Amino acid sequence: MNSIIDLLPGIAFLIALFVGDIFIATAVLIVAMIALAGWHWWRTGKPHKMHTFGAIAVLVLGGTTLLLNDSSFVKYKTSVVNGVIALAFLGSHFIGSKVLLQRIPQTTLQMPDAVWRRVSLAWVCFFAGVALLNLYVMHHFNDQTWGVFKTVGVSVMMFVFMMAHLPFLWRYLPQEEAPSSSSKPG
Repeated sequence: MNSIIDLLPGIAFLIALFVGDIFIATAVLIVAMIALAGWHWWRTGKPHKMHTFGAIAVLVLGGTTLLLNDSSFVKYKTSVVNGVIALAFLGSHFIGSKVLLQRIPQTTLQMPDAVWRRVSLAWVCFFAGVALLNLYVMHHFNDQTWGVFKTVGVSVMMFVFMMAHLPFLWRYLPQEEAPSSSSKPG
């Protein structure tokens, strides 16, 4: 359910972009992101780091877009957010004994440090690539095309990127053991 709720600001943005224009869509996105961050904080009692960071980024860049009547500022948000994430993943290779992905509490994957580092570098490349691709799309296509790229395209790329990990990480997932055939009824 949280994944669906996380998509609502993007969906609202896209609808507003096609019904209105980039400036109406920016205002809708600002309100939706603040509402998402607030909803999570209200529901859990603590701020969600990514929602809060996204809300602040869209408030600053989207607010600048509305203030200066220049759509490029809100379009930079995707590059800024993805660039910061790429830098955080990259920085974790040099700060501390574990990369950022390895520090996320989980029990499913138990991998050697070298594999964690390779997976982390793949994420660095992905987020940096999305940041750069966003710059290309925002400068070479119209607002609606950029909006579809930002909402649908980036989500699809993220899904495909995550699924592409499965063949490489499959062996590190816990395997169910088959029932033993040696115990025969007496």
